[in-house]
Amino acid sequence: MFVRTASERDLAAIRALLVETWHATYDAIYGTERVREITDDWHSIASLKARLTRPNSEFLVADDGKRLGGMAFAAATTDAKIVLLNQLYVLPACQRQGIGQALLDEVEASFPEANTLRVEVEEANKPAIAFYRAKGFVPAGSTADCGGGSGLPALIFEKPLR
Repeated sequence: MFVRTASERDLAAIRALLVETWHATYDAIYGTERVREITDDWHSIASLKARLTRPNSEFLVADDGKRLGGMAFAAATTDAKIVLLNQLYVLPACQRQGIGQALLDEVEASFPEANTLRVEVEEANKPAIAFYRAKGFVPAGSTADCGGGSGLPALIFEKPLR
């Protein structure tokens, strides 16, 4: 798979990837109905389309020419030295093939002025926590409102860059 910038033609496939990945990851935590509600809102085509033109951001997909195996979205915060990795998801069938690492590498390269990469992770999502720790992220606190507006608690991890 190669990593490239997402485009409008990718949005339906990105949505399908997010819905599948969210159900596989979060049904046991939040329940199927709550996951459906979240994906209908956060991962709607309109919501995804708005990210394509967001300033100071990068919207990436991992593509093998036949399907998208992963996606990532990151944006600079009000402090341009801190980038928030809002999303990094890899299809369950494509995990452990280096796709997450490739997306993470491209996110880091996309923000040369940043010195910190931050991510918020659901505390019960042990595989994600293990992934980020293995990639150099360290605990940096917690939030009661993951992503701002969700009302979902999350752990905060940060990785120093450069």
